Amino acid sequence: MSTTFTIDTATSRATPTPAPMKRLTVPAIQRRKVEGRTDEPLVMLTAYTARQAQLLDPHCDMLLVGDSLGQVIYGLPSTLPVTLDMMVAHGAAVVRGSYHSVVIIDMPFGSYEASPQQAFASASRIMAETGAAGVKLEGGAAMADTIAFLSQRGIPVMAHIGLTPQAVNALGGYGARGKSQEEHAKILGDARAVAAAGAFAMVVEGVMEGLANLITDGVDVPVIGIGASARCDGQVLVAEDMLGMFERVPRFVKRYGNMAEMVSDAAAAYAADVRSRAFPTDDQVYRPKI
Repeated sequence: MSTTFTIDTATSRATPTPAPMKRLTVPAIQRRKVEGRTDEPLVMLTAYTARQAQLLDPHCDMLLVGDSLGQVIYGLPSTLPVTLDMMVAHGAAVVRGSYHSVVIIDMPFGSYEASPQQAFASASRIMAETGAAGVKLEGGAAMADTIAFLSQRGIPVMAHIGLTPQAVNALGGYGARGKSQEEHAKILGDARAVAAAGAFAMVVEGVMEGLANLITDGVDVPVIGIGASARCDGQVLVAEDMLGMFERVPRFVKRYGNMAEMVSDAAAAYAADVRSRAFPTDDQVYRPKI
């Protein structure tokens, strides 16, 4: 069992139920790609809370505690203000709420870029305080030495190339990458560099489809696409985007629900019942037993 704690079910809503199975591992994820091909694509979604992890975990191979929580949970304008403390707190919650998926946690902006030693200090804290299986960091060839440093010291690293949100100021926005020959060649080189450095997988975000296909076919590690190609070895989306929690979603998102409307409708019905004194009813109040 991967869930090793006990919660009082009488007082807590967060009651993960261990299942009779072992949690997937990083090597198991790596083994899904054989001779450059993944027969059954890997499923990855973001998760930020224990309850969200409980609901998503049975359907996923990996759960990503993304620094996108800055925008999704905290209402920040970008991922840049996200702190290591935030990532550790949410990462630990997702690990507690899951028992099947490999949990990967984003390293936030400023926590790893200065040196491999800084990256190790941050990553080792994440691993020790959350119980996660690995970390994700943005950057291509420039981060190869850091990826190698971490991997050689027992920290599995998922790389993130293409559109890298932490570098939005340098990129000039969130547009698709790899349109020019120069950028196409750079991103392809980034993919090869991070794979050679020891990344166990990589996220390829917001790149032209043909480039995503070249990367997927050209590296031995699983390539997880987001706004890339159906031929990637797997896909990842921000769960709230997929669930329809926001009015605006990126082009590459397919909505599988309309949770925002459901929540709004439920809140409106509750408000109407409260104002008309239709809630609470006899079923929701405490009275002496006769």
